[in-house]
Amino acid sequence: MGHPAFEWRSGWRAADRDAVGVSYDGLMGKFFCAALVGCGVVSGWAQSSASAQTLPSAPSVQSLPPTADRRECDIRSLLVCVKHVAGDEKGIVLSPLHAPAENLWWIVPFGVATGVAIHYDTDAIDDLKVRVAPGVLEFDTSRENKFNKLSEYAGLYVPFAAAGVGYGAGSVRHDDYLKETAVLSAEAMADAGILDEGLKYALDREYPMADNAKGGFWPQGPKGWPNNPSMPSEHAMNVWAFAHVVAGQYDGIATKALVYGVASTVSVSRVLARQHFPSDVLVGSTFGYLIGGYVLNHRSKEHGNLVDVSAIQTPMGRGVEVRLNLTRGE
Repeated sequence: MGHPAFEWRSGWRAADRDAVGVSYDGLMGKFFCAALVGCGVVSGWAQSSASAQTLPSAPSVQSLPPTADRRECDIRSLLVCVKHVAGDEKGIVLSPLHAPAENLWWIVPFGVATGVAIHYDTDAIDDLKVRVAPGVLEFDTSRENKFNKLSEYAGLYVPFAAAGVGYGAGSVRHDDYLKETAVLSAEAMADAGILDEGLKYALDREYPMADNAKGGFWPQGPKGWPNNPSMPSEHAMNVWAFAHVVAGQYDGIATKALVYGVASTVSVSRVLARQHFPSDVLVGSTFGYLIGGYVLNHRSKEHGNLVDVSAIQTPMGRGVEVRLNLTRGE
């Protein structure tokens, strides 16, 4: 399902890429910083966007090296899928370096919300207790098991199964759009899973069932690491990444209501199952949504960025390739 695109190449230095705004790169950077601020890990992180520089004359087409590998992720080309996931993961992790300073105010509300949620996490978990006798409150393990099972299926099994079924159905019906959606959703969930594990081990927060739900970060120091890490919520991050991709590809009201409704249900269920604190779910849901948008904007042929910038090697040295997606939205 190829689409024509206009390409422009130059010996423009790779550092000048910061002068071109890429929507989800900036957003990922802002919320990545904000989550760390809310957790008390860092107090702020900003970097001014690089100023645009004069572009040298573009070399002739004949002198350019071959075009970069543009193969699509497919079950027959799994190495391409790995490269896509690795490339996007790198972009997501390094996104704080590309966050424009003038937009850093977005860090404040998310950072404050995360900090407030962390402050009240223990109380929120304690409020889940039910009265079993006069003056006696206990956790309802039967209810917790039900919500845990619900979130397991809706947060992990169903999204991955949907991606697999969608890919198979798209291949059989020769529906490239459905097939692309399945591949993008799988890539987004893979990126979400990698980032989730990294953050979990970096933050090392105890989950709600340990130590009277104090939710401490690195409670036993390096000797006890890892201590059943709880932040962020893997289920929430996974399902929100999946939901954003599907809702972006099939942007009807019914589809959005379905996938975002399921994602919201999973997020709430993880707290009611006492598997995560509210702040864990807040961070996981936010990052999952942004990861889904990042993959959608960087990989979707129809809904990707109007302007895509990638690094290349030219006779003049390291440079960039600017691609205009003239068929976006078709």
